[in-house]
Amino acid sequence: MIAIVRTRTLRALRADLAAADSAAETARALAEQHRRDAETATDSAIRAETALESLRDAHARSIADGARVEGELKALRSQALLDTEDRAVLRMLLRQARKAATAPQRMYVLLRYGSFHSLHETREAAEEAAERDGADPAAWYTQGGTGPQYPDDEAAWLIKPVPLKGSS
Repeated sequence: MIAIVRTRTLRALRADLAAADSAAETARALAEQHRRDAETATDSAIRAETALESLRDAHARSIADGARVEGELKALRSQALLDTEDRAVLRMLLRQARKAATAPQRMYVLLRYGSFHSLHETREAAEEAAERDGADPAAWYTQGGTGPQYPDDEAAWLIKPVPLKGSS
């Protein structure tokens, strides 16, 4: 059977075919554009994931570095505190050494017939105290030196040098 198609119908079918071909070509072009956009989006997502991993690694290193630096800071603060304490102790020791250097190396005990009378920093001060209490200024003698030696309890006035502890 042969179908008879009219020219007008044929033209309408060809026009529809041309429109369908044009729409198909537009759809293919649009599909190709969407495929390229999808590739671009996929590449961007991969780059974003890589960058995110890199940032996470950097963040982890920063946290570790921060903890290390914090530990070092704590150690340095304690060392600074120790240094401050050491300086304070050294200053105290220096003051004590200076006092010891200026402190008398011995004291002088003034005895009257062997009994304690007074204690003095210098021999001259002991002599002056004895003279104030009636000792003869011309009658002094040095114990262990030249001249007559008397037992401590027989000497009217006796100045006895006593070395202080820690002095030579």
